[in-house]
Amino acid sequence: MTADILLALTGFSLVTSATPGPNNMMLMASGANFGLRRTVPHMLGVSLGFGAMVAVLGMGLDRIVMGSAVLAGALKWLSLAYVLWLAWKIATAAPPSQAEPPGRPLGFLGAAAFQWVNPKAWAMALGALSAYAAGAGGPLVVAAVFAVVNLPVVAAWAAAGQGLRGLLARPARLRAFNAGMAGLLVLSMLPVVL
Repeated sequence: MTADILLALTGFSLVTSATPGPNNMMLMASGANFGLRRTVPHMLGVSLGFGAMVAVLGMGLDRIVMGSAVLAGALKWLSLAYVLWLAWKIATAAPPSQAEPPGRPLGFLGAAAFQWVNPKAWAMALGALSAYAAGAGGPLVVAAVFAVVNLPVVAAWAAAGQGLRGLLARPARLRAFNAGMAGLLVLSMLPVVL
């Protein structure tokens, strides 16, 4: 792999990981509701889960799923249903002091599994594999670059959420924030539906 290809792949990974989408909205909400430390498993699940998804797709699964209109359609509607459910959970989350028992952030396995129904993750993975896998030395290299680049980016989203905790200390503000994050999560699905 040449330095030019590595730089291009790293740039693609950075830009696609940093732009708002379902993962970043959920991480920001988790950082605001649970703090950065409790959000670490979620962050690791996103980064390593996405890397694993890229690797598996790059081994041929992408051609199977995208080659079947039934499978692609089922993935689209499953993704929409799951994201709507997550948005509902975020919007109706009680402030930490009022929750009985305290809520829990999304864990490692849940965040890793979410990548498979996250339409932005599919678009990122398919785009990266088609553009860079051959020149980068294969899908495993693309997966590794994404995992390395993605982790600090998702940590920044969670840290931004934690940074808002002081502002969101009042239950009404936190409820409004959670409703806004849920709304943005739903809006991130518009390209899939349209």
